Amino acid sequence: MIDFKQGMEPEDGKVLENKPKKGKKFFNYLAIVIILIIIFAGKVIVSGAGSDSWFNTGIFGQIAHIATSSNKKLVGEENDRINILLLGMGGAGHDGAYLTDTIMLVSIKPSTKQISMISIPRDMTVPGDDGVWRKVNSVNARAEAKQVGSGGAETAKALSDLLGTPITYYVRADFQGFINIVDELGGVTVNVEHTLDDYSYPILGEEDNPNYYSRYEHLHVDTGLQKMDGSLALKFARSRHGINGEGSDFARAKRQQLILQAVKDKLLSTSTLLKPAMIVRITNQLREHIDTNISITDLIALWDQYKNINKAGLINKVLDDSADGLLVHQTGVDGAYLLMPKSGNYNEIKTFVQDIFGNNPAAVSVKPLTQPVNLQIVNGTWVTGLASKIGTTLDAYNFTSTKSNGNDRNITKSAIYDLSYGKHDDAIKALKDLTGATLNYDSPAWLTNLKNSTSTPDLVLILGTDAENWALTTPQQ
Repeated sequence: MIDFKQGMEPEDGKVLENKPKKGKKFFNYLAIVIILIIIFAGKVIVSGAGSDSWFNTGIFGQIAHIATSSNKKLVGEENDRINILLLGMGGAGHDGAYLTDTIMLVSIKPSTKQISMISIPRDMTVPGDDGVWRKVNSVNARAEAKQVGSGGAETAKALSDLLGTPITYYVRADFQGFINIVDELGGVTVNVEHTLDDYSYPILGEEDNPNYYSRYEHLHVDTGLQKMDGSLALKFARSRHGINGEGSDFARAKRQQLILQAVKDKLLSTSTLLKPAMIVRITNQLREHIDTNISITDLIALWDQYKNINKAGLINKVLDDSADGLLVHQTGVDGAYLLMPKSGNYNEIKTFVQDIFGNNPAAVSVKPLTQPVNLQIVNGTWVTGLASKIGTTLDAYNFTSTKSNGNDRNITKSAIYDLSYGKHDDAIKALKDLTGATLNYDSPAWLTNLKNSTSTPDLVLILGTDAENWALTTPQQ
């Protein structure tokens, strides 16, 4: 684990004292600043000759060369998925200093250079090591109470077990560090999409004010381009009680992404990178307020291998309790607000997280069917036009598709049903290769009715939310 306060870095399983020369230390920290902010933003977007050539010259080129020449492998590359958990907490001076207010799972798919960001609500429940289910935001705090510095790793482990996907890396930051970095940058400009009015934003230090109404302030941010200092940027990202739809977890996660993108853009601007004194001050903030188990060489490898991620490949998702979400609100025995899986267990959520990238059709070679096959496509989501979009492409493979909306619009995992009794195995294989949907063998009531209809299709494809990420292409001529 990189401990910015101790100045230590792990190497070959050992913790060695890090005493680099002053100049090398400066550039190492500069690389960390750039890459951490990129990771925080959930996307790596540095393109064009200017920034790219600047990074690959001088000491930066040497560092990148060292990382690549050693063929550095990041944990997860062998499974085509690198997972990084981002955690934001209050820190010193805040009520519940170690409760994680922001939790995001960032995943990188090396084979396609895609990145996904899944925002996890702090009120979602997870099992503790004592068997008691608690809010996920408490895992970090409980671990820190037992052993200082263990919270990031424990939270990553808890979510790895719950979501069924190994989360190796974590980055944890506190609010004051975020505020200070934004202020060091001279503020950031954010394109606010919806006016934010939160009449119940808590005032730091006034939590126990006898005058209840003095504990809160009215937070108001207009739409359009807004210049924000660190304090306002943090409030904009944290607000939970906005009106007109801005109080939802989805809206909050969206604002967080806007803020992080603005910070990344400002930090990587030429005007910032050419101010060494400012960068030194920012690195000091990182040393004080950020904790991560990503080594410097891993950070450099992340930068070098994924700096040209395609923005079109970015996937932003939020686990929430909306109408088509996977969570549902419940009240705990102590009256606490909790979010539990809508299905009664975490299987759907595990599938959602594990299949966040869907299928990679570009890597699949599928030829059109020799004979047409009747296919009914049923939209099991609330995404308008999804069945038509998928059907248009599949028809090019000699499927003759009809489209309809399903009665259940909360399907997460797409499925194939064979109504031809094994007559079209080639078509089933093509569907599986193109979409990644699985062949199901159960027989729900609606399927039985469809079998007995006068126009029974050969195959049925039920679209789940994973179909949103399919990038289907027409067959090559």
